[in-house]
Amino acid sequence: MNTDIENLFKDKVLGHPGGLFVLFFTEMWERFSFYGMRVLLVNFLTMAAIGYNPGWEWSAENAGALFGTYAMLLYITPILGGIIADKLTGYRWAVIIGAIIMTLGHASMALETELSLYVGLALLVIGTGFFKPNITSIISEMYKGNEEKKDGAYTIFYMGVNAGAFFGMMLCGYLAEKIGWSYGFGLAGIFMFLGTLQFWFSGNLFGKIGAKPEKTKEVIQESEQDAEVEKQNPFTILDKVLIVLCSAIGLGYAINDPMSKIAGLDIFSAFEIGGLEGQYVAVLFGLFLFLILVIGRILRYTPVVRDRMFAFIIFAFFTVFFWLSFEQGASSLVLFARDNVDRALTGNSAIIYNIVNTLLTVIPLIIISWVLFLLWKKTFKKIPGSNIVLVICFLFMWVLVGWMIQRDFNTVAYDVTYQAIETTSQDEEGNDVVAYQAISDQTIVQDGVNVVDRKVSIAEPLSFKVGDTVNIITKNNEETAFGYLDESRMELAVANAEKLEKNDNRIIKATVTEVKDNQVEITVSWFSILNSFFIIVFASLFSKWWESKYNPSAATKYALGLIIMAIGFGLLAWGSNGVSGTMKVSMIWLILAYLFHTLGELCLSPVGLSYVSKLVPARMIALMFGMWYLAIAIGNKLAAVLGGQIENITKEYNLSTFFLIFTIVPAVAGILVFLLNPVLKKLMHGVR
Repeated sequence: MNTDIENLFKDKVLGHPGGLFVLFFTEMWERFSFYGMRVLLVNFLTMAAIGYNPGWEWSAENAGALFGTYAMLLYITPILGGIIADKLTGYRWAVIIGAIIMTLGHASMALETELSLYVGLALLVIGTGFFKPNITSIISEMYKGNEEKKDGAYTIFYMGVNAGAFFGMMLCGYLAEKIGWSYGFGLAGIFMFLGTLQFWFSGNLFGKIGAKPEKTKEVIQESEQDAEVEKQNPFTILDKVLIVLCSAIGLGYAINDPMSKIAGLDIFSAFEIGGLEGQYVAVLFGLFLFLILVIGRILRYTPVVRDRMFAFIIFAFFTVFFWLSFEQGASSLVLFARDNVDRALTGNSAIIYNIVNTLLTVIPLIIISWVLFLLWKKTFKKIPGSNIVLVICFLFMWVLVGWMIQRDFNTVAYDVTYQAIETTSQDEEGNDVVAYQAISDQTIVQDGVNVVDRKVSIAEPLSFKVGDTVNIITKNNEETAFGYLDESRMELAVANAEKLEKNDNRIIKATVTEVKDNQVEITVSWFSILNSFFIIVFASLFSKWWESKYNPSAATKYALGLIIMAIGFGLLAWGSNGVSGTMKVSMIWLILAYLFHTLGELCLSPVGLSYVSKLVPARMIALMFGMWYLAIAIGNKLAAVLGGQIENITKEYNLSTFFLIFTIVPAVAGILVFLLNPVLKKLMHGVR
């Protein structure tokens, strides 16, 4: 066994080498940063430019186009990052390079300018390309000769992924929504930076594991074997030309989609045919070329290998339908939670939520802090710097969690009254429709208009008395929800109105009329943590199911994943049926939707990658891994593009119709893949 691997296994934590937990925490902070930023982006871009927490007031369509390209490229760059690490930098340096680039990306986004946003997203895409494939490669290298422990290692590592996602979405989201967007984006960058430092300082623990690759005799022999297989099925000149063309078209579309919508610059405009946008014509042509490439290469293999690869292609195809629905959690479901879900809890409901949220946050943090303590005991003498940085991270986390919990427990609801202009009009059916325009500091009130007193609630961790005059402003793009303006928020509202040349800064004077009970407005980002929470709760149950005699076939798992997720969207379609205007949906529908989406993910997500190595010959694994991530990338892009239509579809039809799309599409896909089960079994030739 390699001496460095033997040394790693001497310092065990929970039965695994301490190095695994260094990687656990590195991945945890990276996921903290990634998901912390991800849950904010669409919300920030679409929030009103003048309000309680002003954003950029983009349309959902434009925000979806930008986010979709970002999400798509995140699954493409790791292919290049893995190649660079294999040939040049080694895994450890690739992780460090990626982490540094991502830290700069988060810092750039915290500046909140249009240029810094684009630069930040580009840096995050590049950094992820270096980071993502190579940290898991280090684990694989660590467990050479201990393959029986590898499944347990990846399970622990996966818990780090979910812990990071959980705390990142909770804390970055809370800071961004309660204090300001730059605080949320900035917090993601701080933990990315600290995670980079703790990994950098841990180098002594790993020795040569993950170091810059050397041309050993074993590697040379593997290369000669690959060359021999390559002779049997070489990449022809046509193959290479098709790869270049498909890559150029795909990258061109990814960049052109947001550029054409946001900036009005369309590089594919000349290709428009019969009203179909030029970029979509180019994509269809690129897809045609891609099919020629893939089918052409597969047909050159022996019948058994060829059949198995066709089975893999079918699985990859249905993967697109899963992710285009599941990834609504980053776009349309964020907007739905913000604008259409009743997130305000008062009295006993608020107290129950605060207790549950405290337990939900503190218990996992205690468990992970205990793991840190065990790691400190085993590795402090070897990597003191890394351990000290981790302690700083956790002290900071505890302070943030304590502040969040204390703030929620001390938030009080107040009824306030303000003046508004009341107008009455008639709808198409002749019914009276009453509308109210709040009278702000800059509203000109004409003679003869009907001015009335309106009552609303605000909730703040501040003390007001009945009769106090407060300044309020609309929040969450709604005319019915208001927030208190302190001095800094007042200055920001005035500055934004002047910058945008608006005649109304929307600042309203109100009077406190009643002090009420404790109230909590659940953040939009809080609902996103449910996916990580449900994964942690149910992952072991599904793992036992797959290991039992009742383990279903791959096609059945796919069908279950798609259909169960469709049920989640079906519940949202049902819950939002008839909702319009200022009506709100109970949060229970969104909680149930996330539960079913997670159960669907646990059925389908772990299946795909395992079948790459089972169905694909060694020489094609790299290409097929690329194809698998390409399928996920396409699913992510489609998810954001379709999610960006929530405003248009809701306006044209209704909210329920929007969710029905994501009920029907995956359900039909699930039924189809289930019906294909006999065909897939035949194509797989005994692989389970």
